[in-house]
Amino acid sequence: MTTHRLDGSNTTLLLLQRVTGLPEIVHWGARLPDGVSLDAVSSLRDRALRHNGLDEDHVEAVLMPTLGTGSQRTAAMAASRGRIDWSAEFTEVTIHQEPGELRISASDPVTALALEIILALAPDGDLLSMRSVLRNEGHEPLNVERLAAGVFLLPADATELLVFDGRWGREFAERRVDLSSGLWASENRRGRLHDRFPGIIAGAAGFDEDRGRVYGVHLGWSGNHRTTAERLEDGRVLVITGELLHPGEVELAPGEAIETPVAYASFSPDGLAGLSRRFHDGVRRDVLRWPDGAMRPRPVTLNTWEGNYFTHQHDRLVAQATAAKQIGIERFVLDDGWMAGRNNPHAGLGDWRPDPVKYPNGLGPLIEAVVSQGLEFGLWVEPEMVNPDSDLYRAHPDAVLHVAGRRLRTSRYQLILDLTRPEIADDIFGQLDTLLRAHPISYLKWDMNRDFVAAGDRHGHPAYRRHLLANYALLARLRAAHPQLEIETCSSGGGRPDFGILRHTHRVWTSDCTDALERLSIQRGFSRFLPPELMGAHVAASPNHQTGRRHTLAFRAAVALFGHMGVELDPTTLDPDELEMLAGWIALHKRLRPLLHGGNLFARPTQAARLLRGVVSSDRRHAAYLVAQERTDPLRAPPLTLPGLDPAIGYRVQLPAPQHLDTRLSESQRSLFAEGLLVPGALLATAGIALPELQPETALVLELTALD
Repeated sequence: MTTHRLDGSNTTLLLLQRVTGLPEIVHWGARLPDGVSLDAVSSLRDRALRHNGLDEDHVEAVLMPTLGTGSQRTAAMAASRGRIDWSAEFTEVTIHQEPGELRISASDPVTALALEIILALAPDGDLLSMRSVLRNEGHEPLNVERLAAGVFLLPADATELLVFDGRWGREFAERRVDLSSGLWASENRRGRLHDRFPGIIAGAAGFDEDRGRVYGVHLGWSGNHRTTAERLEDGRVLVITGELLHPGEVELAPGEAIETPVAYASFSPDGLAGLSRRFHDGVRRDVLRWPDGAMRPRPVTLNTWEGNYFTHQHDRLVAQATAAKQIGIERFVLDDGWMAGRNNPHAGLGDWRPDPVKYPNGLGPLIEAVVSQGLEFGLWVEPEMVNPDSDLYRAHPDAVLHVAGRRLRTSRYQLILDLTRPEIADDIFGQLDTLLRAHPISYLKWDMNRDFVAAGDRHGHPAYRRHLLANYALLARLRAAHPQLEIETCSSGGGRPDFGILRHTHRVWTSDCTDALERLSIQRGFSRFLPPELMGAHVAASPNHQTGRRHTLAFRAAVALFGHMGVELDPTTLDPDELEMLAGWIALHKRLRPLLHGGNLFARPTQAARLLRGVVSSDRRHAAYLVAQERTDPLRAPPLTLPGLDPAIGYRVQLPAPQHLDTRLSESQRSLFAEGLLVPGALLATAGIALPELQPETALVLELTALD
């Protein structure tokens, strides 16, 4: 036997390789001391045989559990050749280790299968990744039904799951699940992720924002997926995540291979906020790919959708851009409605050229009017979709995913293009490339507005995963041709918020719901895995277009401040006082932007319906906190303790402009709004600060700076 380990900053993965078979997961969690001996590991794993079981010890916690080898739990891999070769046992295993990576190669000579598992953990990070490659080395085709991207072992005290459900307009809805026994499973077949975000968090019952050991797992894949968490015979929990494959979706010819997406995992001893910090660090380091290799300040955006919908008028749009520039906005994004025949959702998708009525001289005059003011110009597109009422569909009615002989099922009056056909992908690339070469368009809002139902290609084969891979390839091709281009991933809002799409994009439209109260929980769920600089968070109109609620501008802006801030309204409709206030919030966001988009997330459990989330700089000398009152509560809010600060430092605590409160204030609270309070970090973290009473659906922002 031998041991192999990967060490991050605070994390260790320890594997035990026996004489035969895939490695056993011995430990994944807090970093182990250096020099753990093989003898010590071997003695810990030397178990007695159980009664009424196999006559040899069977290890369930291996990196790829398979059928027919003794495990009675969920298999991570299932494949067959017709009715044979359905049970795989990988007996010939070699492990190659390099700094930060383990590469496990295994084969099964009986079924002629070769498996490769790649594990990575940066020595100065804490985001563990795993992916798998399965190759058919036989002489007959191999049908693959399941192949896990990641298999992760959790301790026996992980009895509670935090899972993410939801729907359109209510993404990232958090729900607690008891896993004291049995199996929990989540499957997604929609082809997008509104109601089944591919991530779970587990820990001992009662874990919270700042308390408890917690483990998080996420699949970097924008399509169909399956994740299970199951108790093993010894009480520990095995989490398996990977694609959900439709019947016949993957058939490997002799010599062919399938490679899974990447599964990501992280561990924290410091509750949910600590886990989020480790995921955020990992995404920033290992997932995102910025133009020129580094993130620039994220431009404050005006998106035109809710201010205009399909009504596009040149002078009105220019006036909006002018007003946007005057209040500090840096990017203007022209949303849906600019294409030929696009006066409603019924027509125009697939024909990526300007409408000759709305734009008789093309997009050039509008783009010039926007760019000449110093604004960047962005454009909404939905390249994967086509309306039956479009020139593209009339010329190529066979160019959509469908099942031959069955009726076409539209959604939002659109069908899905078959991007697995090179000529279709080339056509879409050509149209977009022409636009990008003709105009200074620095940003695309890439939308996808329907579920996948009967996604068959022209041969009748299921094409769910191949379409997504072709879409990834199209995104990569555009970025290669236009290296400075930034892309936002949108799918009716938060339908594509995963690490897979983020290898090709730079921002997520978090949700189509822009209601600030709804956004508090949506953005909290989003932030469990994804950093705030990716979170599209917009100040929308009041009453809100989705819920009809009315909120103050201060509340709407405070909630949007902590993401990638934008505006989702017609600024020319605001009165002068509102414009001045919105300009003040935008200026505050831009001043705090280096902190908000590079700092560390901290949070406290909600008390008396008062939510606290904050960002603290790495040197702990600068911090900002959002304090939001979601509703009334029978209890008066206790003094607010602020996490993440240095107890040895004194801080100036202020409510930065343009905030003001029309409420009864104590003498200290008046100072807070004037010159600020001077308070030791130790007291802020323990005794806390008494804040003014807040009305329901209001918020304030605290800024803390270290005293020199």
